[in-house]
Amino acid sequence: MATKTKEQTEQKTNQTEKISGAEAVIKCLLAEGVDTLYGYPGGAIMPVYDELYKYQDQLHHVLTRHEQGATHSAQGYARVSGKVGVAIATSGPGATNLITGIADAQIDSTPMVCITGQVGAHLLGTDAFQETDIVGISTPVTKWNYQITKASDIPEIMAKAFYLARSGRPGPVLVDITKNAQFEEFDFSYKKCTSVRSYRAKPDVNEVKLQEAATLINEAKKPMVVFGQGIILGQAEEEFKAFIEKANLPSAWTILGLSALPTSHPLNVGMVGMHGNYGPNKLTNECDLLIAIGMRFDDRVTGDLSRYATQAKVIHFEIDPAEVDKNVKTEVAVLGDAKESLQKILPLINENSHEEWLGEFKKHDAVEFDKVKKDVLYPEKEGLTMGEVMKEINNASGGDAVIVSDVGQHQMFACRYAEFNQTKSNITSGGLGTMGFALPAAIGAKMGAPEREVVAVIGDGGYQMTIQELGTILQTKAAVKIVVLNNEFLGMVRQWQQLFFDKRYASTEMVNPDFIAIAKGYHLKANRVTKREDLASSVQEMMQSEEAFFLEVCVEKEDNVFPMIPTGASVSDIRLE
Repeated sequence: MATKTKEQTEQKTNQTEKISGAEAVIKCLLAEGVDTLYGYPGGAIMPVYDELYKYQDQLHHVLTRHEQGATHSAQGYARVSGKVGVAIATSGPGATNLITGIADAQIDSTPMVCITGQVGAHLLGTDAFQETDIVGISTPVTKWNYQITKASDIPEIMAKAFYLARSGRPGPVLVDITKNAQFEEFDFSYKKCTSVRSYRAKPDVNEVKLQEAATLINEAKKPMVVFGQGIILGQAEEEFKAFIEKANLPSAWTILGLSALPTSHPLNVGMVGMHGNYGPNKLTNECDLLIAIGMRFDDRVTGDLSRYATQAKVIHFEIDPAEVDKNVKTEVAVLGDAKESLQKILPLINENSHEEWLGEFKKHDAVEFDKVKKDVLYPEKEGLTMGEVMKEINNASGGDAVIVSDVGQHQMFACRYAEFNQTKSNITSGGLGTMGFALPAAIGAKMGAPEREVVAVIGDGGYQMTIQELGTILQTKAAVKIVVLNNEFLGMVRQWQQLFFDKRYASTEMVNPDFIAIAKGYHLKANRVTKREDLASSVQEMMQSEEAFFLEVCVEKEDNVFPMIPTGASVSDIRLE
Protein backbone atom coordinates (compact mmCIF):
# COMPACT_ATOMS: atom_id res chain seq x y z
CA MET A 1 0.00 0.00 0.00
CA ALA A 2 2.85 2.37 0.91
CA THR A 3 4.60 1.61 -2.41
CA LYS A 4 1.45 2.40 -4.35
CA THR A 5 1.04 5.72 -2.54
CA LYS A 6 4.64 6.64 -3.35
CA GLU A 7 4.12 5.77 -7.03
CA GLN A 8 0.94 7.84 -7.12
CA THR A 9 2.80 10.78 -5.58
CA GLU A 10 5.61 10.53 -8.16
CA GLN A 11 3.09 10.32 -11.00
CA LYS A 12 1.30 13.41 -9.70
CA THR A 13 4.59 15.31 -9.44
CA ASN A 14 5.53 14.35 -13.00
CA GLN A 15 2.09 15.09 -14.49
CA THR A 16 2.09 17.76 -17.18
CA GLU A 17 -0.17 20.81 -16.95
CA LYS A 18 -0.15 24.05 -18.92
CA ILE A 19 0.62 26.96 -16.59
CA SER A 20 2.51 30.25 -16.58
CA GLY A 21 6.17 30.52 -15.63
CA ALA A 22 5.16 32.52 -12.56
CA GLU A 23 2.88 29.75 -11.31
CA ALA A 24 5.60 27.24 -12.11
CA VAL A 25 7.93 29.04 -9.70
CA ILE A 26 5.37 28.61 -6.92
CA LYS A 27 4.79 24.95 -7.74
CA CYS A 28 8.55 24.34 -7.72
CA LEU A 29 8.82 25.88 -4.25
CA LEU A 30 5.99 23.70 -2.97
CA ALA A 31 7.54 20.60 -4.52
CA GLU A 32 10.76 21.37 -2.62
CA GLY A 33 8.88 21.56 0.68
CA VAL A 34 9.12 25.34 1.07
CA ASP A 35 6.52 26.70 3.46
CA THR A 36 7.99 30.15 4.22
CA LEU A 37 9.80 32.72 2.10
CA TYR A 38 10.93 36.29 2.65
CA GLY A 39 10.79 39.10 0.17
CA TYR A 40 9.73 42.45 -1.22
CA PRO A 41 7.64 42.88 -4.39
CA GLY A 42 8.32 45.08 -7.40
CA GLY A 43 7.57 45.38 -11.10
CA ALA A 44 9.85 42.68 -12.51
CA ILE A 45 8.74 40.01 -10.03
CA MET A 46 5.06 41.00 -9.90
CA PRO A 47 3.76 37.99 -11.88
CA VAL A 48 5.23 35.64 -9.28
CA TYR A 49 3.69 37.68 -6.47
CA ASP A 50 0.34 37.50 -8.25
CA GLU A 51 0.57 33.72 -8.13
CA LEU A 52 1.71 33.85 -4.48
CA TYR A 53 -1.59 35.55 -3.72
CA LYS A 54 -3.41 32.46 -4.99
CA TYR A 55 -1.32 30.08 -2.88
CA GLN A 56 -1.44 31.91 0.46
CA ASP A 57 -2.89 28.88 2.21
CA GLN A 58 0.16 26.78 1.24
CA LEU A 59 3.04 29.24 1.15
CA HIS A 60 3.64 31.91 3.77
CA HIS A 61 5.30 35.02 2.36
CA VAL A 62 6.89 37.38 4.89
CA LEU A 63 7.05 40.98 3.75
CA THR A 64 10.32 42.33 5.13
CA ARG A 65 11.02 46.06 5.15
CA HIS A 66 14.20 45.80 3.07
CA GLU A 67 15.55 43.13 0.72
CA GLN A 68 18.66 42.71 2.89
CA GLY A 69 16.27 41.84 5.71
CA ALA A 70 14.77 39.14 3.49
CA THR A 71 18.13 37.42 3.01
CA HIS A 72 19.08 37.61 6.69
CA SER A 73 15.65 36.29 7.68
CA ALA A 74 16.07 33.43 5.21
CA GLN A 75 19.49 32.76 6.77
CA GLY A 76 18.11 32.67 10.30
CA TYR A 77 15.32 30.35 9.17
CA ALA A 78 17.79 28.02 7.45
CA ARG A 79 20.30 27.94 10.28
CA VAL A 80 17.72 26.97 12.90
CA SER A 81 15.50 24.68 10.83
CA GLY A 82 18.16 22.99 8.71
CA LYS A 83 16.02 23.69 5.61
CA VAL A 84 16.82 25.87 2.61
CA GLY A 85 15.97 29.53 3.21
CA VAL A 86 14.24 31.38 0.38
CA ALA A 87 14.34 35.10 -0.44
CA ILE A 88 12.65 36.86 -3.35
CA ALA A 89 13.05 40.35 -4.80
CA THR A 90 12.52 42.42 -7.92
CA SER A 91 15.17 43.52 -10.41
CA GLY A 92 17.70 46.34 -10.14
CA PRO A 93 17.97 47.76 -6.62
CA GLY A 94 15.77 45.02 -5.22
CA ALA A 95 18.22 42.42 -6.48
CA THR A 96 21.36 44.32 -5.49
CA ASN A 97 19.98 44.80 -1.98
CA LEU A 98 20.19 41.02 -1.59
CA ILE A 99 23.94 40.92 -2.16
CA THR A 100 25.13 41.47 1.43
CA GLY A 101 22.97 38.62 2.71
CA ILE A 102 24.03 36.38 -0.16
CA ALA A 103 27.71 37.08 0.55
CA ASP A 104 27.10 36.37 4.24
CA ALA A 105 25.44 33.05 3.40
CA GLN A 106 28.25 32.10 1.04
CA ILE A 107 31.07 32.50 3.55
CA ASP A 108 29.03 30.92 6.37
CA SER A 109 27.82 27.96 4.23
CA THR A 110 24.11 28.68 4.65
CA PRO A 111 21.70 26.98 2.22
CA MET A 112 19.62 29.67 0.53
CA VAL A 113 17.81 30.14 -2.79
CA CYS A 114 17.27 33.71 -3.95
CA ILE A 115 14.80 34.43 -6.73
CA THR A 116 14.95 37.75 -8.55
CA GLY A 117 12.78 39.21 -11.26
CA GLN A 118 14.41 40.67 -14.35
CA VAL A 119 13.37 42.88 -17.26
CA GLY A 120 12.04 41.15 -20.35
CA ALA A 121 14.57 39.15 -22.36
CA HIS A 122 14.27 41.53 -25.32
CA LEU A 123 15.40 44.42 -23.06
CA LEU A 124 18.48 42.73 -21.61
CA GLY A 125 21.58 44.86 -22.15
CA THR A 126 19.65 48.04 -23.00
CA ASP A 127 19.89 49.67 -19.55
CA ALA A 128 16.15 49.33 -19.21
CA PHE A 129 14.38 50.62 -16.09
CA GLN A 130 15.60 48.69 -13.04
CA GLU A 131 17.88 46.45 -15.08
CA THR A 132 21.11 45.24 -13.49
CA ASP A 133 23.30 42.27 -14.38
CA ILE A 134 22.55 40.50 -11.11
CA VAL A 135 24.05 37.25 -12.40
CA GLY A 136 27.36 39.00 -13.03
CA ILE A 137 27.18 40.92 -9.76
CA SER A 138 26.37 37.86 -7.65
CA THR A 139 28.74 35.38 -9.29
CA PRO A 140 31.59 35.86 -6.76
CA VAL A 141 29.26 35.34 -3.77
CA THR A 142 27.03 32.48 -4.89
CA LYS A 143 27.56 28.75 -5.08
CA TRP A 144 25.75 28.86 -8.43
CA ASN A 145 23.48 31.23 -10.32
CA TYR A 146 21.43 31.23 -13.50
CA GLN A 147 19.30 33.56 -15.60
CA ILE A 148 16.08 32.07 -16.98
CA THR A 149 14.77 33.69 -20.18
CA LYS A 150 12.08 31.15 -21.14
CA ALA A 151 9.42 29.57 -18.98
CA SER A 152 10.17 25.97 -19.96
CA ASP A 153 13.55 26.16 -18.18
CA ILE A 154 12.04 27.00 -14.78
CA PRO A 155 11.44 23.47 -13.39
CA GLU A 156 14.89 22.13 -14.23
CA ILE A 157 16.75 25.22 -13.00
CA MET A 158 14.74 25.50 -9.77
CA ALA A 159 15.31 21.83 -9.00
CA LYS A 160 19.03 22.25 -9.61
CA ALA A 161 19.09 25.40 -7.47
CA PHE A 162 17.65 23.64 -4.42
CA TYR A 163 19.89 20.61 -4.86
CA LEU A 164 23.04 22.72 -5.06
CA ALA A 165 22.00 24.99 -2.18
CA ARG A 166 21.48 22.12 0.27
CA SER A 167 23.96 19.46 -0.85
CA GLY A 168 27.61 19.02 0.08
CA ARG A 169 28.94 22.22 1.58
CA PRO A 170 25.74 24.30 1.51
CA GLY A 171 25.54 27.80 0.11
CA PRO A 172 23.42 30.44 -1.60
CA VAL A 173 22.10 30.08 -5.15
CA LEU A 174 20.47 32.84 -7.20
CA VAL A 175 17.91 32.34 -9.97
CA ASP A 176 17.10 35.41 -12.09
CA ILE A 177 13.89 35.17 -14.14
CA THR A 178 13.01 37.55 -16.94
CA LYS A 179 9.49 38.97 -16.92
CA ASN A 180 8.53 37.37 -20.22
CA ALA A 181 9.45 33.96 -18.79
CA GLN A 182 7.09 34.59 -15.89
CA PHE A 183 4.18 35.34 -18.25
CA GLU A 184 4.82 32.58 -20.80
CA GLU A 185 2.77 29.39 -20.57
CA PHE A 186 4.23 25.92 -21.02
CA ASP A 187 3.60 22.28 -20.14
CA PHE A 188 4.82 22.05 -16.55
CA SER A 189 6.12 18.97 -14.79
CA TYR A 190 8.60 18.77 -11.93
CA LYS A 191 11.30 16.31 -11.01
CA LYS A 192 13.66 16.85 -8.10
CA CYS A 193 17.36 17.04 -8.87
CA THR A 194 19.55 14.35 -7.30
CA SER A 195 22.85 14.95 -9.06
CA VAL A 196 24.64 17.42 -11.32
CA ARG A 197 27.24 16.36 -13.85
CA SER A 198 30.76 17.49 -12.86
CA TYR A 199 29.61 18.33 -9.30
CA ARG A 200 30.44 16.02 -6.40
CA ALA A 201 28.40 16.89 -3.34
CA LYS A 202 30.78 15.10 -1.01
CA PRO A 203 33.99 13.11 -1.44
CA ASP A 204 34.09 9.42 -0.62
CA VAL A 205 35.77 8.72 2.70
CA ASN A 206 39.23 7.22 2.19
CA GLU A 207 39.69 4.23 4.50
CA VAL A 208 43.50 4.54 4.41
CA LYS A 209 43.32 8.17 5.53
CA LEU A 210 40.93 7.16 8.33
CA GLN A 211 43.42 4.59 9.59
CA GLU A 212 46.28 7.10 9.41
CA ALA A 213 44.22 9.60 11.38
CA ALA A 214 43.24 6.99 13.97
CA THR A 215 46.90 6.00 14.45
CA LEU A 216 47.86 9.62 15.14
CA ILE A 217 44.98 10.03 17.60
CA ASN A 218 45.88 6.83 19.43
CA GLU A 219 49.55 7.84 19.72
CA ALA A 220 48.95 11.45 20.77
CA LYS A 221 49.80 12.54 24.31
CA LYS A 222 48.35 16.05 24.02
CA PRO A 223 45.56 15.94 21.42
CA MET A 224 43.19 18.86 20.91
CA VAL A 225 40.05 19.15 18.76
CA VAL A 226 38.82 22.33 17.10
CA PHE A 227 35.33 21.90 15.67
CA GLY A 228 33.29 24.16 13.44
CA GLN A 229 29.90 24.42 11.82
CA GLY A 230 30.58 21.33 9.71
CA ILE A 231 29.37 19.27 12.68
CA ILE A 232 26.01 21.06 12.62
CA LEU A 233 25.64 21.15 8.84
CA GLY A 234 26.48 17.44 8.67
CA GLN A 235 24.06 16.59 11.50
CA ALA A 236 26.99 14.86 13.16
CA GLU A 237 26.49 16.05 16.73
CA GLU A 238 25.96 12.58 18.24
CA GLU A 239 28.83 11.04 16.28
CA PHE A 240 31.11 13.89 17.33
CA LYS A 241 30.17 13.51 20.98
CA ALA A 242 30.85 9.75 20.86
CA PHE A 243 34.20 10.41 19.16
CA ILE A 244 35.56 12.88 21.72
CA GLU A 245 34.19 10.95 24.69
CA LYS A 246 35.81 7.68 23.66
CA ALA A 247 39.32 9.19 23.57
CA ASN A 248 38.67 11.99 26.09
CA LEU A 249 39.65 14.72 23.66
CA PRO A 250 39.55 18.36 24.84
CA SER A 251 37.41 20.16 22.25
CA ALA A 252 37.30 23.85 21.39
CA TRP A 253 34.93 25.56 18.97
CA THR A 254 34.83 28.27 16.37
CA ILE A 255 31.96 30.74 16.76
CA LEU A 256 29.92 28.91 14.11
CA GLY A 257 30.65 25.57 15.77
CA LEU A 258 29.21 26.82 19.07
CA SER A 259 26.19 24.76 20.26
CA ALA A 260 27.21 21.61 18.34
CA LEU A 261 28.35 20.36 21.76
CA PRO A 262 26.58 21.50 24.95
CA THR A 263 28.54 24.27 26.65
CA SER A 264 28.33 22.32 29.92
CA HIS A 265 30.00 19.21 28.49
CA PRO A 266 33.19 18.42 30.44
CA LEU A 267 35.23 18.13 27.23
CA ASN A 268 34.03 21.50 25.95
CA VAL A 269 37.06 23.72 26.65
CA GLY A 270 35.75 26.92 25.06
CA MET A 271 36.25 29.14 22.05
CA VAL A 272 39.35 29.62 19.91
CA GLY A 273 40.22 32.79 18.04
CA MET A 274 40.74 36.49 18.52
CA HIS A 275 38.45 36.77 21.56
CA GLY A 276 38.47 33.08 22.44
CA ASN A 277 39.26 31.47 25.75
CA TYR A 278 42.72 31.58 27.26
CA GLY A 279 43.24 27.81 27.55
CA PRO A 280 42.40 26.58 24.04
CA ASN A 281 44.22 29.48 22.41
CA LYS A 282 47.35 29.13 24.51
CA LEU A 283 47.42 25.34 24.35
CA THR A 284 47.01 25.31 20.57
CA ASN A 285 50.75 25.95 20.55
CA GLU A 286 51.43 23.17 23.05
CA CYS A 287 49.33 20.27 21.75
CA ASP A 288 51.08 17.50 19.81
CA LEU A 289 48.05 16.75 17.63
CA LEU A 290 45.46 19.23 16.36
CA ILE A 291 42.26 17.62 15.06
CA ALA A 292 40.21 20.08 12.99
CA ILE A 293 36.66 18.99 12.17
CA GLY A 294 34.34 20.95 9.89
CA MET A 295 36.23 24.23 10.17
CA ARG A 296 38.35 26.20 7.70
CA PHE A 297 41.23 27.73 9.72
CA ASP A 298 39.93 31.27 9.36
CA ASP A 299 42.44 34.05 10.11
CA ARG A 300 40.46 35.08 13.21
CA VAL A 301 41.05 31.55 14.55
CA THR A 302 44.70 31.12 13.64
CA GLY A 303 46.30 34.54 14.05
CA ASP A 304 49.81 34.50 12.62
CA LEU A 305 49.96 31.34 10.53
CA SER A 306 53.75 31.13 10.76
CA ARG A 307 53.35 30.68 14.53
CA TYR A 308 50.18 28.58 14.58
CA ALA A 309 50.47 25.06 16.02
CA THR A 310 53.85 24.55 14.34
CA GLN A 311 54.77 21.87 16.90
CA ALA A 312 51.65 19.81 16.19
CA LYS A 313 50.65 17.31 13.58
CA VAL A 314 47.32 18.32 12.03
CA ILE A 315 44.38 16.12 11.01
CA HIS A 316 41.68 17.89 9.00
CA PHE A 317 38.20 16.36 8.62
CA GLU A 318 36.60 18.43 5.84
CA ILE A 319 33.91 18.11 3.16
CA ASP A 320 35.34 20.80 0.87
CA PRO A 321 38.71 19.84 -0.68
CA ALA A 322 39.42 23.52 -1.40
CA GLU A 323 39.78 24.17 2.35
CA VAL A 324 42.44 21.50 2.91
CA ASP A 325 45.99 22.89 3.09
CA LYS A 326 44.66 26.34 2.14
CA ASN A 327 45.89 27.97 5.33
CA VAL A 328 47.31 25.24 7.56
CA LYS A 329 49.35 22.32 6.27
CA THR A 330 47.85 18.99 7.31
CA GLU A 331 49.51 15.69 8.13
CA VAL A 332 46.33 13.77 7.26
CA ALA A 333 43.26 15.06 5.44
CA VAL A 334 40.07 13.04 5.82
CA LEU A 335 37.75 14.25 3.09
CA GLY A 336 34.05 13.54 3.37
CA ASP A 337 30.86 14.23 5.26
CA ALA A 338 31.55 14.72 8.99
CA LYS A 339 28.83 12.30 10.07
CA GLU A 340 30.14 9.48 7.89
CA SER A 341 33.80 10.14 8.69
CA LEU A 342 33.23 10.16 12.45
CA GLN A 343 31.09 7.04 12.30
CA LYS A 344 33.84 5.20 10.47
CA ILE A 345 36.76 6.34 12.63
CA LEU A 346 35.06 5.61 15.96
CA PRO A 347 35.88 1.85 16.01
CA LEU A 348 39.48 2.64 15.04
CA ILE A 349 40.35 4.86 18.00
CA ASN A 350 41.28 3.67 21.46
CA GLU A 351 39.69 4.64 24.73
CA ASN A 352 41.92 7.07 26.58
CA SER A 353 41.92 9.46 29.54
CA HIS A 354 44.43 12.32 28.95
CA GLU A 355 43.73 13.45 32.53
CA GLU A 356 46.92 15.43 32.98
CA TRP A 357 46.47 17.18 29.63
CA LEU A 358 42.83 18.02 30.37
CA GLY A 359 44.02 19.44 33.67
CA GLU A 360 46.05 22.03 31.76
CA PHE A 361 42.85 23.46 30.27
CA LYS A 362 41.30 23.66 33.73
CA LYS A 363 44.35 25.53 35.06
CA HIS A 364 44.16 28.06 32.23
CA ASP A 365 40.41 28.44 32.73
CA ALA A 366 41.02 29.27 36.40
CA VAL A 367 43.50 31.97 35.35
CA GLU A 368 40.98 33.41 32.89
CA PHE A 369 38.22 33.39 35.49
CA ASP A 370 40.39 35.29 37.94
CA LYS A 371 41.73 37.79 35.39
CA VAL A 372 38.67 38.27 33.15
CA LYS A 373 35.46 36.36 33.81
CA LYS A 374 35.01 37.26 37.47
CA ASP A 375 34.85 41.00 36.80
CA VAL A 376 32.63 40.53 33.74
CA LEU A 377 30.08 38.17 35.28
CA TYR A 378 30.17 39.43 38.87
CA PRO A 379 31.23 43.09 38.55
CA GLU A 380 31.69 45.35 41.52
CA LYS A 381 31.96 48.54 39.46
CA GLU A 382 28.93 50.73 38.93
CA GLY A 383 28.50 50.25 35.18
CA LEU A 384 26.65 47.25 33.76
CA THR A 385 28.71 44.77 31.72
CA MET A 386 27.58 42.92 28.60
CA GLY A 387 28.70 39.66 30.20
CA GLU A 388 26.37 40.00 33.17
CA VAL A 389 23.47 40.60 30.77
CA MET A 390 24.30 37.30 29.09
CA LYS A 391 24.47 35.65 32.53
CA GLU A 392 20.92 36.80 33.29
CA ILE A 393 19.69 35.61 29.88
CA ASN A 394 21.22 32.20 30.68
CA ASN A 395 19.48 32.17 34.06
CA ALA A 396 16.13 33.01 32.49
CA SER A 397 16.41 30.65 29.51
CA GLY A 398 18.11 27.71 31.20
CA GLY A 399 20.38 27.41 28.18
CA ASP A 400 17.49 26.43 25.90
CA ALA A 401 17.10 29.67 23.92
CA VAL A 402 18.32 30.42 20.42
CA ILE A 403 20.72 33.36 20.68
CA VAL A 404 21.03 35.48 17.54
CA SER A 405 23.88 37.98 17.79
CA ASP A 406 24.90 40.83 15.55
CA VAL A 407 28.54 41.87 15.02
CA GLY A 408 30.82 43.64 17.46
CA GLN A 409 31.72 43.51 21.14
CA HIS A 410 28.30 42.22 22.14
CA GLN A 411 28.74 39.34 19.64
CA MET A 412 31.94 38.24 21.36
CA PHE A 413 30.35 38.55 24.80
CA ALA A 414 27.35 36.54 23.58
CA CYS A 415 29.51 33.78 22.09
CA ARG A 416 31.82 33.67 25.11
CA TYR A 417 29.14 33.59 27.81
CA ALA A 418 25.92 32.19 26.32
CA GLU A 419 25.01 28.71 27.51
CA PHE A 420 23.53 26.14 25.12
CA ASN A 421 22.00 22.75 25.75
CA GLN A 422 21.09 21.92 22.16
CA THR A 423 22.41 22.32 18.66
CA LYS A 424 21.43 25.02 16.12
CA SER A 425 21.19 27.55 18.94
CA ASN A 426 23.91 30.07 18.12
CA ILE A 427 23.07 32.17 15.06
CA THR A 428 25.54 34.88 14.10
CA SER A 429 27.38 36.33 11.13
CA GLY A 430 30.77 34.65 11.25
CA GLY A 431 32.91 35.09 8.18
CA LEU A 432 31.49 38.28 6.69
CA GLY A 433 30.81 40.03 9.99
CA THR A 434 27.62 41.76 8.83
CA MET A 435 26.31 44.48 11.10
CA GLY A 436 22.52 44.54 10.90
CA PHE A 437 22.32 40.74 10.67
CA ALA A 438 20.70 39.92 14.00
CA LEU A 439 17.25 41.54 13.95
CA PRO A 440 16.03 40.07 10.63
CA ALA A 441 17.87 36.78 11.27
CA ALA A 442 16.05 36.46 14.60
CA ILE A 443 12.72 36.85 12.81
CA GLY A 444 13.64 33.99 10.49
CA ALA A 445 14.97 31.90 13.37
CA LYS A 446 11.70 32.29 15.29
CA MET A 447 9.74 31.15 12.24
CA GLY A 448 12.14 28.25 11.71
CA ALA A 449 11.72 27.11 15.34
CA PRO A 450 8.48 28.66 16.63
CA GLU A 451 8.50 26.44 19.72
CA ARG A 452 11.80 27.93 20.96
CA GLU A 453 12.62 31.24 22.60
CA VAL A 454 14.68 33.40 20.26
CA VAL A 455 16.74 36.23 21.73
CA ALA A 456 18.44 38.77 19.49
CA VAL A 457 21.47 40.35 21.17
CA ILE A 458 22.46 43.49 19.29
CA GLY A 459 24.66 46.55 19.70
CA ASP A 460 23.27 50.05 19.29
CA GLY A 461 25.20 50.43 16.02
CA GLY A 462 24.14 47.25 14.25
CA TYR A 463 20.57 47.62 15.50
CA GLN A 464 20.10 50.84 13.58
CA MET A 465 21.29 49.27 10.33
CA THR A 466 18.14 47.12 10.02
CA ILE A 467 15.86 48.71 12.63
CA GLN A 468 13.09 48.94 10.02
CA GLU A 469 12.53 45.19 10.45
CA LEU A 470 10.60 46.03 13.61
CA GLY A 471 7.83 46.58 11.06
CA THR A 472 8.12 42.94 10.02
CA ILE A 473 7.72 41.92 13.67
CA LEU A 474 4.70 44.20 13.98
CA GLN A 475 3.04 42.65 10.93
CA THR A 476 3.91 38.99 11.57
CA LYS A 477 3.63 39.01 15.39
CA ALA A 478 6.91 37.06 15.56
CA ALA A 479 7.61 36.77 19.30
CA VAL A 480 11.28 37.73 19.10
CA LYS A 481 13.01 39.02 22.23
CA ILE A 482 15.33 41.91 21.36
CA VAL A 483 18.15 42.99 23.68
CA VAL A 484 20.10 46.07 22.64
CA LEU A 485 23.31 46.53 24.60
CA ASN A 486 23.71 50.28 24.34
CA ASN A 487 27.15 51.75 25.05
CA GLU A 488 26.69 54.75 22.74
CA PHE A 489 29.72 53.64 20.74
CA LEU A 490 30.66 51.43 17.84
CA GLY A 491 32.19 49.36 20.59
CA MET A 492 34.56 47.00 18.81
CA VAL A 493 36.05 49.73 16.62
CA ARG A 494 36.35 51.96 19.70
CA GLN A 495 38.19 49.17 21.56
CA TRP A 496 40.73 48.94 18.74
CA GLN A 497 41.07 52.71 18.71
CA GLN A 498 41.74 52.64 22.45
CA LEU A 499 44.30 49.85 22.28
CA PHE A 500 46.06 50.56 19.00
CA PHE A 501 45.29 54.18 18.01
CA ASP A 502 45.98 56.08 21.27
CA LYS A 503 42.28 56.58 22.05
CA ARG A 504 41.61 58.62 18.91
CA TYR A 505 37.88 57.84 18.80
CA ALA A 506 37.36 58.81 15.18
CA SER A 507 33.69 58.56 14.17
CA THR A 508 32.78 55.85 16.68
CA GLU A 509 30.71 57.71 19.29
CA MET A 510 26.99 57.37 18.67
CA VAL A 511 24.26 59.92 19.35
CA ASN A 512 21.32 57.57 19.60
CA PRO A 513 17.56 58.06 19.39
CA ASP A 514 15.06 57.06 22.04
CA PHE A 515 14.98 53.33 21.36
CA ILE A 516 12.04 52.80 23.72
CA ALA A 517 9.92 55.36 21.88
CA ILE A 518 10.77 53.71 18.56
CA ALA A 519 9.85 50.26 19.90
CA LYS A 520 6.55 51.57 21.23
CA GLY A 521 5.93 53.20 17.86
CA TYR A 522 5.95 49.67 16.47
CA HIS A 523 3.61 48.57 19.28
CA LEU A 524 6.24 46.45 21.02
CA LYS A 525 6.46 45.95 24.74
CA ALA A 526 9.60 47.75 25.83
CA ASN A 527 11.77 48.46 28.85
CA ARG A 528 15.09 50.14 29.64
CA VAL A 529 17.61 49.03 32.29
CA THR A 530 20.18 51.42 33.71
CA LYS A 531 20.74 49.88 37.17
CA ARG A 532 22.08 46.48 38.15
CA GLU A 533 19.29 45.85 40.64
CA ASP A 534 16.72 46.01 37.81
CA LEU A 535 18.53 43.73 35.37
CA ALA A 536 17.44 40.24 36.47
CA SER A 537 13.76 41.11 36.86
CA SER A 538 13.70 42.93 33.51
CA VAL A 539 15.25 39.98 31.69
CA GLN A 540 12.76 37.64 33.38
CA GLU A 541 9.88 39.88 32.31
CA MET A 542 11.14 39.83 28.74
CA MET A 543 11.58 36.07 28.63
CA GLN A 544 8.16 35.42 30.14
CA SER A 545 6.40 37.60 27.57
CA GLU A 546 4.38 35.67 25.00
CA GLU A 547 4.81 38.56 22.58
CA ALA A 548 7.79 40.32 21.06
CA PHE A 549 9.68 42.37 23.62
CA PHE A 550 12.36 45.06 23.35
CA LEU A 551 14.87 45.49 26.18
CA GLU A 552 17.50 48.22 26.12
CA VAL A 553 20.36 47.74 28.58
CA CYS A 554 22.59 50.76 29.04
CA VAL A 555 26.03 49.26 29.60
CA GLU A 556 29.36 50.81 30.47
CA LYS A 557 30.53 53.05 27.60
CA GLU A 558 34.20 52.07 27.44
CA ASP A 559 34.19 48.43 28.48
CA ASN A 560 36.38 46.02 26.50
CA VAL A 561 36.12 42.36 25.58
CA PHE A 562 39.06 40.21 26.68
CA PRO A 563 40.96 37.98 26.15
CA MET A 564 42.16 39.38 22.84
CA ILE A 565 44.73 38.36 20.26
CA PRO A 566 45.82 41.44 18.29
CA THR A 567 45.67 41.13 14.51
CA GLY A 568 48.75 39.37 13.17
CA ALA A 569 49.84 38.09 16.57
CA SER A 570 50.29 34.48 17.57
CA VAL A 571 47.57 32.63 19.45
CA SER A 572 50.12 32.40 22.28
CA ASP A 573 50.24 36.20 22.51
CA ILE A 574 46.76 36.39 23.99
CA ARG A 575 46.07 39.45 26.15
CA LEU A 576 43.99 39.08 29.28
CA GLU A 577 43.74 42.83 29.84
